[in-house]
Amino acid sequence: MTDTTPAVGTVRSADGTTIAYERSGEGPAMVLVGGAFNDRSTTRAVAAALAGDFTVFGYDRRGRGDSGDTAPYAVRREIEDLAALIEAAGGTAYLYGVSSGAILAALATAAGLPVAGLALFEPPFQVGPRAGSGTALAPRLAELVAAGRRGDAVECFLLDAVGIPADQVRGMRDQPMWPWLELMAPSLVHDATVTGDGTLPAELLAGISVPTVVVESTGSPDWLRDAAGATAGAVPGARRVSLAGGFHEVPAELLAVELRRFLRS
Repeated sequence: MTDTTPAVGTVRSADGTTIAYERSGEGPAMVLVGGAFNDRSTTRAVAAALAGDFTVFGYDRRGRGDSGDTAPYAVRREIEDLAALIEAAGGTAYLYGVSSGAILAALATAAGLPVAGLALFEPPFQVGPRAGSGTALAPRLAELVAAGRRGDAVECFLLDAVGIPADQVRGMRDQPMWPWLELMAPSLVHDATVTGDGTLPAELLAGISVPTVVVESTGSPDWLRDAAGATAGAVPGARRVSLAGGFHEVPAELLAVELRRFLRS
């Protein structure tokens, strides 16, 4: 019988930062790399859906949940976090990354980490008509967080990175989820640093040689779906898959079916 009860643990990254994770399931290792406003709690549904075929590691990226956040932040340190997790998982693992976490997973794979296969969900690159229009949000977000304006940092990210209309963002401030979003505000600086100005790193992606699938939701805006297509086109042999879903999300069970089909084939 497959054990779906998460076992909690920690690893120590190369710079000494403690990274917390939970493990469930049986089979080859898969590490779930969350995006903005994600910690290991938000990946549990996907972990549960995959636990019959994989040993799934959901973790708190640095600066979130029970993980540390050694300064100064650098993307390479997040890659080192993944290296420590993969080592704890047995020395090799599949990666599934969401949004900015998809970019991080791709960067880690391109850097030579022992990745068996790569699944990317809607990496938020700026391509097509939006190419060259992105701006680096990290300095502005860091300024707002340092000033104690976490709510404004969340609003800035939702408006400029996610593309949610201003009236909808204003309405979100009155919702029960808003305090959670503000709690995650400091980590948005990390997400924005990973994403940069949104330029597709075509040369770097061309160096990825592991089996790769890029997933998009039919309910996402065109720019995210275009980004998924451009990412798949940049990674040699990558497959692009559209799944029925909502804005920047698909049901965990539907996603799990596709990941099993592609990564375990």
